[in-house]
Amino acid sequence: MMAYTGIWPVAPTPFNDDGSLDLDGMERVLDCLIDQGADGICILANFSEQFLISDEERAILTRLCLEHVAGRVPMIVTISHFATQIAVERAKYSKELGADIVMMMPPYHGALLKGNAQQTYEQFAAVGEVGIPIMVQDAPLSGVDLPVPLLVRMAREIDMVKLFKIECPRAANKLRALIAEGGDSIEAPFDGEEGITLLADLDAGATGSMTSGMIVDQIKPVISHHHAGRIYEATAAYGRVAMVINHENRQCGWQSCKAAMVEGGVIQSDYCRHPIDPLQPAIRDRLIDLLKPLDPLVLKWGK
Repeated sequence: MMAYTGIWPVAPTPFNDDGSLDLDGMERVLDCLIDQGADGICILANFSEQFLISDEERAILTRLCLEHVAGRVPMIVTISHFATQIAVERAKYSKELGADIVMMMPPYHGALLKGNAQQTYEQFAAVGEVGIPIMVQDAPLSGVDLPVPLLVRMAREIDMVKLFKIECPRAANKLRALIAEGGDSIEAPFDGEEGITLLADLDAGATGSMTSGMIVDQIKPVISHHHAGRIYEATAAYGRVAMVINHENRQCGWQSCKAAMVEGGVIQSDYCRHPIDPLQPAIRDRLIDLLKPLDPLVLKWGK
């Protein structure tokens, strides 16, 4: 049985300066994440800029990533879509190529098209028929409320709903309630949001965290210490990285990982497709200044 624990970062999607996919860079990103100690990797997520990638490019990236990683770590493929039929097709494609898990948000499109509780349940049930474990992504981006009773019902009634990425406001409270009400049905309660609430979430019972791919090697000790009961050491380890995580979460978003990977020679460009603005230079400089004292692998991996 797979251990759903540890740190499972989201892989950024690198582009060339002309906006085309940097496929060689994508392979280097995956290798860098594995070398940082990732326990699993997620692709095509929000921090992978999934909303700026075409369907054809999704298919190319899914195949490339799964073939390149080749079982070295478990792989999660994000398949979120408003249309249930498309989510199911993406799940089938991911499973056929060897993905271990799929991740999906509830059905939504823009600010006003949102699945209700029954429609959300039905979409996850339909994807569950594909026969691949599902991670439920409870993220503010969808704008869909996922109350604990609905999550527990899905965990108990849909066999493949096993993992939960809780990154809503006050995530620790929801994680604690989810674990208490769901019991053994909640196999993998994770947090997200770059680890901005990691300590509280671990206290609440989170078994893992889905951060960005920027400083996996620096965040992993926080989780390892906490799971071993070394709370003082976990707190100290988190204190080392808290400032840069805050800067990432509040100022940079997914662009932080790309900036760090360019700085460390992992990828050649931190280009983000329009309408995303480039990272403001002073914000980028502050990010790198906060990273350097940590001596993370990402800043030297490609040098």
